[in-house]
Amino acid sequence: MLASLTRHQVLWYLIAIGAGALIGLGLPGASPLAAAAITPCLIALLFVTFLDIPFDAVRDSFTDVRFLGAVALANFLIVPPVVAGLHAVIPLSDELVIPVLIVLLTPCIDYVLVFTRLAGGDHVRLLALTPVLMIVQIILLPVYLWMILGGTGVGAITPGPVITALLVFIIIPLAASVVARGLARRSTLVERSIHAASQSMVILMMVTLAVIAAAQVPLITPHLFDLSGAIAAFVMFALVMTGLGWFMARTMSLPVGTGRALVFTAVTRNSLVMLPIVRAITSDGLGPAAVVAQTFVELVFMLILVRVVPRILPGTVVSENR
Repeated sequence: MLASLTRHQVLWYLIAIGAGALIGLGLPGASPLAAAAITPCLIALLFVTFLDIPFDAVRDSFTDVRFLGAVALANFLIVPPVVAGLHAVIPLSDELVIPVLIVLLTPCIDYVLVFTRLAGGDHVRLLALTPVLMIVQIILLPVYLWMILGGTGVGAITPGPVITALLVFIIIPLAASVVARGLARRSTLVERSIHAASQSMVILMMVTLAVIAAAQVPLITPHLFDLSGAIAAFVMFALVMTGLGWFMARTMSLPVGTGRALVFTAVTRNSLVMLPIVRAITSDGLGPAAVVAQTFVELVFMLILVRVVPRILPGTVVSENR
């Protein structure tokens, strides 16, 4: 059964999203429970992802100046003009402008690692850069908002949610995986448990996607018409950055694994982390719903990219992580 799930994993992921959406819409009490389950599911998913990472490679990843430069160029020099262009051509209500800009200007630091791995990308090097992405986006987000909007909403940006996300989604599961692997050297039972956990990746991803869909789809559906402009911006952003990420990977002659990782970091945004910030500055209403819509649009797009990216950046993924 696990082999069948792995072979047709994208189909099963789409089924999981659809099932979660139906549960969230059909059972009024399911959405709050699912929302509470998102963080534990993401922690478990990232923990399993980290179990297979050779940690010496994380240290060595900091010496890959070319990849570091490509990620910085994509996220902090190319993304802002793209977002400013979308802001100029896609009309948004005043209630949506700041939330849409906030979520599109901040690169993802959590489940991007999982999707990068699924597409055969170098998630190890991307993991090594998550602290850099976290720090730089905290510093530059107010600058970008000031440049695009002239200062509106800049004072509301605080580093707390991003730092918390780094601790919860990266440091805790990463530390737990290190401890588990250390115990596995002394215990056959722990070693078998780790192997079983590694085999559960597809099932964990299905549960996570279903939980996110059940929690968030009911928040989007009442505002679909009002969010049409924001959704169009999210789709256009994903399409443009996929193309630019591919172009950069080819022109910079990046290895296959890091090229694929570059595409995913250029496309994925920090919606789950930015949602508390948007709630704080807009309260309830269209602002948080826009961030939720971006998450859902992105998840569907990620499942497409898991299949598309290996085709537009083909080749054998050499063990670049060792």
